[in-house]
Amino acid sequence: MKLPEILLSTVMSFAALLVAPHGAVAATAGKSGDDNLILASGGETDAVVVVSPQSGEYEKRAAADLAKYVELLCGARPRIANEPATVEAALKGSQPVLIVGREALRINAGLESSLNAVLKKKPHLRTDGIVLRRAGNRVYIAGNNDRSHYFAVAELLRQWGCRWYMPTEFGECIPEEAELAVGELDFAWSSPFEIRSYWISWVGDTSGAEEFQLRNMLTGRGDLPPTGHALGQYTKGLGKGTFHFPITSAETAAHVAGQVEKLYASGQDFSLGMEDGSYDSDDPRDQELMKLQWDKYFLRWSVTDPMLELYNNVARILRKKYPQSDARIGFLAYANMTLPPVRDMAAEPPLFCELAPIDIDPIHGMDDPQSPPRREFRDMLEKWATVMQGRLCVYDYDQGMLVWRDIPAPSHQAFRQDVQHYRRTGILGVNTESRNAIATTFLNLHLRARLLWNPDANVDELLAEFYETFYGPAAGPMSEYWNAIFQAWEETIVTEHEYFIAPAIYTPELLKTLRTKIAEAERVGAGIEAGGSLSRNEKLYVQRIRVARLMDDILQGYLAMVRAASSECDYAAAVKHGEEALAVRDRLTDLSGIFTTYRGYNAEQNGYAWWPGEVRQYRELQPFVDGTKGQLIARLPLEWAFRRDAEGKGLERGFASEPVDLTWWKAHRDELTLDSRRNDPDEWEMLRTDLYVQAQGIRHPDRQSYTGHLWYRTDIELTDDEVQGAPHVRFPGVFNECWLYVNGEEVAHRKQGALWWLNDYRFEWDVDLTGRLKPGRNVLAVRCNCEHHFGGMFRRPFVYAAAKE
Repeated sequence: MKLPEILLSTVMSFAALLVAPHGAVAATAGKSGDDNLILASGGETDAVVVVSPQSGEYEKRAAADLAKYVELLCGARPRIANEPATVEAALKGSQPVLIVGREALRINAGLESSLNAVLKKKPHLRTDGIVLRRAGNRVYIAGNNDRSHYFAVAELLRQWGCRWYMPTEFGECIPEEAELAVGELDFAWSSPFEIRSYWISWVGDTSGAEEFQLRNMLTGRGDLPPTGHALGQYTKGLGKGTFHFPITSAETAAHVAGQVEKLYASGQDFSLGMEDGSYDSDDPRDQELMKLQWDKYFLRWSVTDPMLELYNNVARILRKKYPQSDARIGFLAYANMTLPPVRDMAAEPPLFCELAPIDIDPIHGMDDPQSPPRREFRDMLEKWATVMQGRLCVYDYDQGMLVWRDIPAPSHQAFRQDVQHYRRTGILGVNTESRNAIATTFLNLHLRARLLWNPDANVDELLAEFYETFYGPAAGPMSEYWNAIFQAWEETIVTEHEYFIAPAIYTPELLKTLRTKIAEAERVGAGIEAGGSLSRNEKLYVQRIRVARLMDDILQGYLAMVRAASSECDYAAAVKHGEEALAVRDRLTDLSGIFTTYRGYNAEQNGYAWWPGEVRQYRELQPFVDGTKGQLIARLPLEWAFRRDAEGKGLERGFASEPVDLTWWKAHRDELTLDSRRNDPDEWEMLRTDLYVQAQGIRHPDRQSYTGHLWYRTDIELTDDEVQGAPHVRFPGVFNECWLYVNGEEVAHRKQGALWWLNDYRFEWDVDLTGRLKPGRNVLAVRCNCEHHFGGMFRRPFVYAAAKE
């Protein structure tokens, strides 16, 4: 479905118009011509908004918001006719009439055929279409359902230049016009997606969220049957517990069906979604089906084949018993049921699925050669869409929902690719889980909404329009600011998620550029303020520049904290940077709760995974270097010799003790790039200890995240005094199961959960080296067994003398 040329020409003209001075231009919806219908001019209007006396909830809101935004656009509010007598009078008059919703469909019978021409054929849940048409002094604005009537009004307002980039007035951009008009207008459109939704989790601030979603043509997920964690209540008493029971057993299907049959019989939708964890079974049939495929993401056998068989068996029982029921049953493809079934299977008609790829690269698109996991997800999507015969919705995770910091994490670079595959495979759509922390998500939700409404929308054009509209005179430096961030995310080789990736993307060079651009924008803001009395939009430009400064201060402060701790072992400085940045975060949150998400979330105050917990960890490390619990002997080198050992034969090859030969490294290091470094030279290299290995280019040749053993080697020179007492080596941040060798001898072994997120998020390892070191040169070797994603060290280690108790 292509946008008509008339709309494209309208949209293309707005970037130049939206920031023009008040009264300098006229905003025209549709194609401007000699017979434009003038709705308002010079701050006056006699236009009337007509809406049915029996209007629905959204239809009524659409009429009210149309009048509201016309006034914001041009200073004059049209009156609303919503009673039989006022409607009849308005329709008899010669003044401009904006006819909304069912009244438009009643009066103009041709609108319905235009809608039917664009609506999705045979939808599973819903379809949303809009039509805008001008005939003489009348403008018809309607959709095919109550919510779509609002979407139609939102589209008309968009054609006049209105934008809603973020919730609340902060993200609202309404140009000031001397004249408002409608030209030649005949437009109909329907999204290919039935579900276009996001929801706010983890005590996120919902201020303005409902209005934001409506004005960006989002549906919510209310038409989709529930898919949340629910299965446990229906399998209670079976097997060994919630996550361990005979899955494909006929008795299990009968038991579950018996628990839910009243719901199904009454036509009520319900969920059989798996609980939040991985499943297992001792049943021979289940074991056979599970071993059809290994789930490398959750490091266990997949339960998809047996679990889908259970769902099908339950659905068959219920359909046979209650053939007239139209109840729908939702479930999650999640945890070790994320992979599609190996067997050729078709889900029973009542079943609807949400595919929730929680641990698959959220940064890259499905066509990006840098991300094998996303290309794998493309294949998973296609298979699930076939299995579900289109009754599939993607449960998308915006990066900010995961364990992150309040710093930008754009995702449009991925979504602009992915939405094409969502359309191609014919799925229902996307339901995004987000924390709505604008300091993190920024334009993510807006651009998702635009692409779900029209997958052919040009993201680059949308961004160019955004800078001009949102920042006004500061568009230049702010576009350079955000484009630098977007480019860094677009070009990164990182496929992991959560805050450990931040220093790989926000390099010192990038941070310096960002600081420069913010300063330039602030000078523009100061110039705006110096102009005297400010218009509504000028006040918003100034406010947005101030928010950008606070966001940048948080970003700069967080990365300064990370550098001090991870690169310099300067924990006092790290705590100072962290506390200062958290104070800025408080100031930003005081402006509006939409910018961050942490107040009221108790875990953030206590858990090491969260930013205050990270500061706490550095505060707790400081006593080991300042003489309180220990005295610093030496910061170990920032760069260590490094060797890959995918086959696990490094010990017998002497990696712990034999001399390190860096001949290859010295000859080739200058020609290596992050991308080319994926090829294993089977030679010693040099690698930093303040960033995990994959982010430094250590991957498999096919660009998969490196898994297998890996070795670090360094030497340390110690005096007689330093080896006396109780010397320790502390690794403040190291993933994986590890072994430490000193002078060729194994001295310690650290066990660690293979799934990195199931550990304590401090990732520390302290080893007592009493009696293990000698005066002079000592050889330290660390072997890590990276089984999943993150590998190796990410904070520089140090040696200290433990204080006597």
